[in-house]
Amino acid sequence: MLQQIERFVGVVRWHERKDYMTSMMEERRSDWPELPLAAWQDTYATLHRWTQIVGKTRLALAPMQNHWWQVTLYVTSRGLGTSPIPAGTRTFEVDFDFVERQLVVTTSDGRVARMPLEPMTVASFYQKYMELLAALALEPHIRPVPAELPDTIPFTEDREHRSYDADAAERCWRALTQVDRVMKRFRGRFLGKSSPSHFWWGAFDLSCTRFSGRLAPTHPGGVPNLPDRVTREAYSHECISAGWWPGTLGSPVTEPAFYAYAYPEPPGCPEAIVRPDAARYEMALREWVLPYEAVRTASDPDGMLLEFMQTTYDAAASLGKWDRPSLERPSAEWP
Repeated sequence: MLQQIERFVGVVRWHERKDYMTSMMEERRSDWPELPLAAWQDTYATLHRWTQIVGKTRLALAPMQNHWWQVTLYVTSRGLGTSPIPAGTRTFEVDFDFVERQLVVTTSDGRVARMPLEPMTVASFYQKYMELLAALALEPHIRPVPAELPDTIPFTEDREHRSYDADAAERCWRALTQVDRVMKRFRGRFLGKSSPSHFWWGAFDLSCTRFSGRLAPTHPGGVPNLPDRVTREAYSHECISAGWWPGTLGSPVTEPAFYAYAYPEPPGCPEAIVRPDAARYEMALREWVLPYEAVRTASDPDGMLLEFMQTTYDAAASLGKWDRPSLERPSAEWP
């Protein structure tokens, strides 16, 4: 009888542990939200243009930095933000607050202005945003036309893009917070020149880029609605980049995915062995790709993403003959 009781208790404890582990896994997965592109593509198209309007504000006022790093946005604890932008002797910041669902502008002289993030046309957003800045005595001169997008409808005339699902925008931001967190760990493994983890409003992607220190061949350009001088500055030096973007319907990647690539790409990248198994080399893009869904549903999302970024970097840096001993932190010291 005692053995039967012990066996029964053991079975109960096993099931309790299994339920606990399942619960923990579901909780961990909820930190990496579902984000199928088809479910929010209209909101994505609208939000993309809104971020361009705010990003172009930085472009208009912030002093030039290498590779256009002065124009990016950053993941914040509530959304996406510009960080301080100089405006004469003052500074100001613009933040997409996806928690309170509002756009917030704060200035160094203590002023604050807000507007709700809700369904509206790009034209309406542009008008309200410019009025918000003007009320704070801020008057940036931006070119109100989309960049890196197939259409060139001026922001002032764009009444086509008007959808905004606040829940979807928040899920996107929550995904970005996880990616940003892991990218910052990955950046800590490198001793050479490396970009921050930053958000490019042109392509709506979050990336972190490492540099070998050597000049790169002139970039051929050809990005839609983007002057070639922009890409030539961005790729003036050899680099290996890793990032995340929501995907594009009609492209080789139609769902959220992580990517990695080298410029210039050394021979052998398509054949290189990288991990995890879910990763692949996408010839049409000349990039390695890892589906976001594979990471989101993994038992160890952080570990899978770090493995992808590390093995793609290892492959590109070795094939490109980078001076790796002088550029990399010993693995025993990795964060």
